[in-house]
Amino acid sequence: MATRAHNRRKRRAVSPITRRILAVNVLALAILVAGLLYLGEYRRNLIAAELAALTTRAEVFAAALGESAISDTGLSSRHLVPGTAGQMVRRLAQATATRARVFDSGGKLIADSRLLVGAGGVVQVEELPPPGGDGLMGAVLAFYERLAEALAGDGGMSEYRENAVQRAADYDEVGSAFSGEVATAVRHSKNAGMVLSVAVPVQRYKQVLGALMLSRGSSDIDAAVLDVRLDILKMFAVALTITVLLSVYLAGTIARPIRLLAAAAERVRGAHHRQHTIPDMAGRDDEIGDLAGALADMTEALWGRIDAIEAFAADVAHEIKNPLTSLQSAVETAARLKDPEQQRKLMAIIQEDVRRLDRLITDISDASRLDAEMSRAETAPVDLRAMLAILVDMHGEGVVSPAAGGGQPRFRLDTADGQELVVEGVEGRLVQVFSNLMANASSFSPPRGTVTIRAFRDGDLIRVEVDDEGPGVPSGKEEAIFERFYTERPEGEVFGTHSGLGLSISRQIVEAHGGTITAEIRRDEQGGSAGTRFTVGLPAA
Repeated sequence: MATRAHNRRKRRAVSPITRRILAVNVLALAILVAGLLYLGEYRRNLIAAELAALTTRAEVFAAALGESAISDTGLSSRHLVPGTAGQMVRRLAQATATRARVFDSGGKLIADSRLLVGAGGVVQVEELPPPGGDGLMGAVLAFYERLAEALAGDGGMSEYRENAVQRAADYDEVGSAFSGEVATAVRHSKNAGMVLSVAVPVQRYKQVLGALMLSRGSSDIDAAVLDVRLDILKMFAVALTITVLLSVYLAGTIARPIRLLAAAAERVRGAHHRQHTIPDMAGRDDEIGDLAGALADMTEALWGRIDAIEAFAADVAHEIKNPLTSLQSAVETAARLKDPEQQRKLMAIIQEDVRRLDRLITDISDASRLDAEMSRAETAPVDLRAMLAILVDMHGEGVVSPAAGGGQPRFRLDTADGQELVVEGVEGRLVQVFSNLMANASSFSPPRGTVTIRAFRDGDLIRVEVDDEGPGVPSGKEEAIFERFYTERPEGEVFGTHSGLGLSISRQIVEAHGGTITAEIRRDEQGGSAGTRFTVGLPAA
């Protein structure tokens, strides 16, 4: 599996983190630019301004027609003169680049600025749509225009249709103009974008004699929107370039060191020596620097654990070899002896060595599985006051001190009243710690000596002190007594009674609970040794 992961990393041409950072940054920028390119409100403002301008022109044209293109022979016979109206609208519309159409009171088209009458007959002028953009930019803008129209719809605009014979009824705004109102309309055309039109009444002394319709394409509006879009696209190109460069830089500051850390971890995993190390990124004041430091610490902890396992295996082999050698010698000797009394002595030695092996194997098994057990065990509040009281009762009934020549030590418990002595931990393992300490103190106690256990609150810690009145720990050995298989037993104790793992296991358990355990010599008033004090400090719950 590790080889497949290594090969997968080698096949990656571009870091997935780089791709994701680029995708997120570019997508956010693209969405922003797409919204800007839509320019819906800007287009609506341009349309409103164009309609207002058309309305002003139409009112001026209608006023001119009402003054100059009317046949006024009487109130009942007033009407628009087609020839005069046609000439006027062509002249007026030509100067304003608009199309003007005049409808008489009967709804008939009588003048159109795009119909030119000459010797060859009537010629209609058609406004060509603006040329489309060339190249990639034109194609992009055309595609975007179609996409925006498809998403936004036509905004309620109807399609502009022009019949061969035009009537006022073809255009709603003209019908409104016959009622004396000014009306506007915006329609979409397949070939010319939008068609904007305004219809105003042509009046003579408030009498509506016809309607003038001015219309114009949206080429100017489209050109203005196009210019803005081109400016936005130019800014987008600059912003995109900066975004890509910054994204690549950002991804490099993340992906490259992670790749270095992964490669270093791969080398450490596959190497059989300690020459490969995790790169030092302590200069990075960020999470990757923290990760590099954590990986380096983890690697050192793993090497330390490997060293501890190797040392433990060597110590176990050494400690087991001693009783095995004794057993081998006793068995070989017993086979040659004929004296029953000598054989019984050898059998007693063999039995003692077997018991010693059993104790060793039991304690070694307990020590080897302690870390795994502590990592899986669930902690709970433990009342040390009640626990110590039970342990004192148990040890006070059956523990005999070898150093006391058969005398039983006395245990005294002193716990501070009113203080809550509760810790968070694994109760069974804490019982093992204090049971070991009390048994150790009992074994060194003098005849009818006293073992004092004190428990009290010290800030955020709960301290438990176990004092004996024995010879005291040898000077300079305060730390050595916690090493595995260290034995410093009282005189008169049968060799091999203890494996030398009790205090070592106790320290493992206490440190797994986040606490400390220390040993020191107690001094009397003259400065001599008054015994040994073991102090356990555990975080209060």
